[in-house]
Amino acid sequence: MVVTFDDQTTRIAIVVGIVISMLWYERRNLSPGGVIVPGLVALFVVTRPLMIIYTLVVALITYLTVKKLSDHVILFGRRRFGALMLLSFAYAWVLEMITGSLAGLQAEWQVIGFIIPGLIANEMERQGLFETLYTLAAISTATLVLLYIFIGWTW
Repeated sequence: MVVTFDDQTTRIAIVVGIVISMLWYERRNLSPGGVIVPGLVALFVVTRPLMIIYTLVVALITYLTVKKLSDHVILFGRRRFGALMLLSFAYAWVLEMITGSLAGLQAEWQVIGFIIPGLIANEMERQGLFETLYTLAAISTATLVLLYIFIGWTW
């Protein structure tokens, strides 16, 4: 069963995710990969869970690529962020082209946008792989629970 959501639900999910992200950051000094990421992950974990997996795979590949690339090229600050965003965009684009050309594959085989994996990879690079994944899981889960409580969104 595929669950859909409307623009209002998307807005609410993003706002709730931002609020929880800000509170979590103030308390633990950890970020889930950008303030809009948990709201989108909360929506897609119910509607298209494979998209979450592919998004995290692209983020991880991007993180590992930049980590290895940093051994040979000076990457810090904006240059590092730019490399992370461009590589995640490229990896997501290639994945979309490959899966889009294969017959019978649905939209679930894509990632959540082209920017989200780069934001997650940036936080992996900044604060650590497990800290980012743990924070993303915790905040996305809290966002999903609050969506269920406040707007009665069911799956």
